[in-house]
Amino acid sequence: MKAKELREKTKAQLEKLLKEKREKLFKLKLDLAERKLKNFREIRETKRDIARILTILREKCQKRD
Repeated sequence: MKAKELREKTKAQLEKLLKEKREKLFKLKLDLAERKLKNFREIRETKRDIARILTILREKCQKRD
């Protein structure tokens, strides 16, 4: 997901998306442990999405202060 797309979302939407991405990462890690995971890059991409969301949430909070 692109940062530009994320900046257009509200804080509530970002928090919901963050929760979904964290759940997805958890499931990916379980699949990795059980050797079911085929696409290992998906873990990296999900972590980067989480980082982008957290960064944009921090930016939005700083603008209000």
